[in-house]
Amino acid sequence: MTTGEPTPPPAVALTWERREPPLTAAAVLAVGDAVPALAAATRDRLTDGARLGVLADDTTLLVLGAEADLPWADGTHYLGHDEELLVPTTARPRPAATLWRAALGARPGDLCLLVPGHALVAAPPAAATDPDALTPLTRRAGR
Repeated sequence: MTTGEPTPPPAVALTWERREPPLTAAAVLAVGDAVPALAAATRDRLTDGARLGVLADDTTLLVLGAEADLPWADGTHYLGHDEELLVPTTARPRPAATLWRAALGARPGDLCLLVPGHALVAAPPAAATDPDALTPLTRRAGR
């Protein structure tokens, strides 16, 4: 018996498998308690002349740049490009990255990332030029 309503597509579970060798890091992501330390490290890298892109809110900080320029902080996720999707450097999403980018609704030119428990689609940020703009995010770290 049919009701005439379309059948929804089957749900697909996201799984992760270990990636060897790791991707080259192109971004670093901090969520929650890791944000202040990454904000402080990013501020320091900008002061030293690194060219980085920054997307931030109160609970998430994403820093993009060349691997050698990226800041380091405990509790962060380093991300690399798998097709046009930023994913953890040591993990591969299943099904394929190109399918997840489309499933997240990313359009050409959008920045798109996927890590366990989090996804983001946004316009790519401009290069950050003011290290002091990160100071409000560092306050919980006491820096």
